[in-house]
Amino acid sequence: MTIREIRVVPDPVLRTPCDPIREITPAIRRLVDDLLETVDDPGRAGLSANQIGVSLRAFSYNIEGRIGYILNPVIEETRGEQYGDEGCLSVPGLWYKTRRADYARVSGIDLDGKPVTLEGSGLMGRMLQHECDHLDGHVYLDRLEKEERREAMRMMRRQQPR
Repeated sequence: MTIREIRVVPDPVLRTPCDPIREITPAIRRLVDDLLETVDDPGRAGLSANQIGVSLRAFSYNIEGRIGYILNPVIEETRGEQYGDEGCLSVPGLWYKTRRADYARVSGIDLDGKPVTLEGSGLMGRMLQHECDHLDGHVYLDRLEKEERREAMRMMRRQQPR
């Protein structure tokens, strides 16, 4: 297991939709180990494979002491609404109020190919949507209102090393 470096905006891997995992190989098992190791840090709620440079549909999570993963996740249901602060490891240091569904349910598989369902409200619901967005090539800044998004992009440029 390895703690992997987090890719940050504007890395193109973050803007590329991820491919589905077609076969559970030793490389996929290592990827899951790395995702679990890398997300196991205070303040990290979720981590998608493309955030560590791998364009495959997988993410790990760390919500309220519960750590896990899912392969090939698909959002099946959302409902309700929440509007609160959201941040991202790939957008370091920036937090913006973001509108999300309050509840989300995601289905996928585990390393044995067995069906997995993850669901929840509040932080869990937000994380499920956030990580699936990553796997579709989006970051949470895409969901901001136009002026907030413009401000966030200015802040990102200021943080970039010259």
